[in-house]
Amino acid sequence: MSAIARYYHHIGVNVSGYDKTPSKLTDALQSEGISMHFHGDVSQIPQDKEHTLIIYTPAVPPTFVEMNYVNDNGYTIIKRSRALGEIADRNTCIAVSGTHGKTTTSTLVSHMLTSCGEGCSAFLGGISKNYGTNLLLSKNPVLVAEADEFDRSFLQLHPEIAVITATDADHLDIYGTVEVMREAFAEFASQVKSDGSLIVKNGVAVDLTNVTAKVYRYSYDQPCDFYASEITPQPCGYFDYSINYPGGKLEHCRTGIPGWLNVENSIAAFACAWLHGVTPGQIKEALATFQGVERRLDIRVNTPDCSYVDDYAHHPNEIAASIMSLREMFPGRKITGAFQPHLYTRTHDFAPEFARVLGGLDSLILLDIYPAREKPIPGVTSKIIFDDVKLKDKVLINRVELLNEIKKRDIDVLVTLGAGDIDRFILPITNYLNERIKEEEERKKRNG
Repeated sequence: MSAIARYYHHIGVNVSGYDKTPSKLTDALQSEGISMHFHGDVSQIPQDKEHTLIIYTPAVPPTFVEMNYVNDNGYTIIKRSRALGEIADRNTCIAVSGTHGKTTTSTLVSHMLTSCGEGCSAFLGGISKNYGTNLLLSKNPVLVAEADEFDRSFLQLHPEIAVITATDADHLDIYGTVEVMREAFAEFASQVKSDGSLIVKNGVAVDLTNVTAKVYRYSYDQPCDFYASEITPQPCGYFDYSINYPGGKLEHCRTGIPGWLNVENSIAAFACAWLHGVTPGQIKEALATFQGVERRLDIRVNTPDCSYVDDYAHHPNEIAASIMSLREMFPGRKITGAFQPHLYTRTHDFAPEFARVLGGLDSLILLDIYPAREKPIPGVTSKIIFDDVKLKDKVLINRVELLNEIKKRDIDVLVTLGAGDIDRFILPITNYLNERIKEEEERKKRNG
């Protein structure tokens, strides 16, 4: 939503909006000249209906007072996905979809196009650390879009190049079953233009029967159209590897951020950029300078004795991949995870899976569920995860207790996980750990 707001503000439209709570992102929007408010207040809505467009995210409940007002008073109202679809239709569109991996992959594609000098506009699902924003703007008529499956939003897009990274069960509150969700991915795949390219992760379950575009497969290390080989671990979780592609092999690649998962994401991004026309040499340079995305394996503090990583992971498979990457980045160290479940429905649907993957930590701090758009479901609380986590060192707390709980502990490696408002704790945790490291260094100096 913030990228949409920034786009319209950039082209000279008067933009104002509502969000549930203030945040670093809303502060940035206000500093850029976009008016924000944080309580339902119909007086904030412009009265000129003829020249006012209401764009909303389905995360806003239909009972919200401002939604009721605009629905009852004849305003033009469209979903965020429709607004993005209309913008995409005016450009050559590269769309990255999937139940996980799409934010990092789409951000990396946009960095490749920007780094090589061609440029692109990009609507991203996270803040690019290279550019400090989730929106890139360019005169070049190429748009990179994160294609979100939530609420079938990605069906508004008809891209020239598309990626499907994963179709694991998610958003079952919208789709009902994983089969119905995968039908939506199949429909998205069929909407890639017939002279375009569809890039699908090897092994991903999606029906390609109605696809008229050329289909390519990519993989971390399984031979197919695009895959990595000669994968050599480097210190601190980095890798040196070759990328194999239909035109040959690009040797000694290295992403600017650690983790095997980012090697896999880089293969998909390479396929997009190469098929679009970026040269392998330009792609290799962009890989090395990629700084990642805020809240995606985002290293905030990193010393031999104390490290802190924040990650948006909120699906069991994402959490499992995050913990696996952390084990590679910090071998032999104790990993404490603070996890905030996101949505009652997701907690209900995947409680056993959450319990299993969280058992891969050394220590667990589990928070209450972040409800987002949902109302409570009787019997569904974080405790249904907590009771089945096979760890001795685990605690279930309210979110307001998180910082104090961390202060009680001798942190070696800490990771915060979740898609809710756990991000409000990133800066306080970072500041506390940096201060603790500084105090420890000063104590060592005093003691010789």
